[in-house]
Amino acid sequence: MKTYKKKALTYSEQIELLKSRGLSIPNEEKASRYLGEISYYRLSAYSLPFQKVKDQFDEGTTFENVLDLYLFDRELRLICFDCIERIEVAIRAQFIYSMAHKYNDSHWQDDASLFEKAFTIKRTNYTVQVFQDTQDLIQKQLTIRHPEVFVKHYKTTYNKPQNPPSWMSVELLTIGQLSRLYKALDSNTDKKAIANFFGLHHTVFTSWLHTLVYVRNICAHHSRLWNRDFAIKPDVLRRPQKDWISSSINSNNNRTFYFLCLLKYLLQSANPTNHLKQKLNSLFEKYPNAPIQFMGIPTLADNVTPIDWRNEPLWSE
Repeated sequence: MKTYKKKALTYSEQIELLKSRGLSIPNEEKASRYLGEISYYRLSAYSLPFQKVKDQFDEGTTFENVLDLYLFDRELRLICFDCIERIEVAIRAQFIYSMAHKYNDSHWQDDASLFEKAFTIKRTNYTVQVFQDTQDLIQKQLTIRHPEVFVKHYKTTYNKPQNPPSWMSVELLTIGQLSRLYKALDSNTDKKAIANFFGLHHTVFTSWLHTLVYVRNICAHHSRLWNRDFAIKPDVLRRPQKDWISSSINSNNNRTFYFLCLLKYLLQSANPTNHLKQKLNSLFEKYPNAPIQFMGIPTLADNVTPIDWRNEPLWSE
C-alpha cells in the first residue's frame, strides 16, 4: 500500500500526458473541449482497448478513436434505458392486473398477509420489511407538498381506504421498489402468474428483474455498460418459452450481450413490435471500429470470430 500523490492536471497538461503515451491528437482545441465536457478520468476507461501495454497507446490510435467508443457506449445506454422503461411499464401493469383480479381487491397492496413477514439478517442485524417499507413510501407520497395529480384527487375525493388503490399506489414505486415487492410476495403462485406473461419461471423472472434494476441504475448514472462484468448476473435461461439464443452460447451471463438478449426476450411480451435489433445494427454501423467483442458476444471455435448473433432465433426478426 502507498499514499496517493497524483495532482490534478489542467486540460493542457492532460493533453500532453496523453500525447506522451502515444495518443495522436490532431485537434487539441477539440480535445480540450471534450475533456472539459466529459473529464479525463471518465474517458480513460475507453482508452484501455487501445493499449496492449498499460499507459502506452497502440500505434495509430487517435483521440477520435477513444471519443467514438465513449459515444458508442453512451448511445448503447440510451437504447437499453428505453427498453427498460417499456419493460418496467409492462411489469407494473401485469403486477397490478394479476393481483387485483386474483384477490378481487383494489387495495391488495395493503394486505400484509400477501407478503413475507419481516425478518432480520443475523450477519448484519438488518431487518428486511418490504411490506412496511412500501406502506411508508405510499404514506409519504400522500403527505408531500406537491403530490401526483392522481394522489391529490384521491385524497380530496375519498377518505377510505387511507391509501389509493393499487393501480395508483404501485405507480408510485420505482423499479427497484417494484422488484423488492415482487420478490416479497408470499405465494409462488402469485409470482408465477406475473412471470408467465413474460414466458419465464418465477425464479428466473425474479433474477432478471433484479438485473434490470442494476443496469437501469448504470444507465441513469452514465456509467460504462459496453465493457462490464455484471455484479448482479441474471440467471441463465434453461427452458425458454419463447424465441431464445442457442444453448451453446447461453452461459456467458455476466456480460452486456447476454443482457441485450434478456431485453429482447422480455420485449417479445412487453413490446412485440420493438426495434431493438435494428437499433443495435444502426449503432454498430455508425461506430464500425468500436470493439464490440468486449460486450461478451460469444465467439466461434477459433475464440476470435464473433458468432452471427443476428441469425439466432431470438434475433432473427
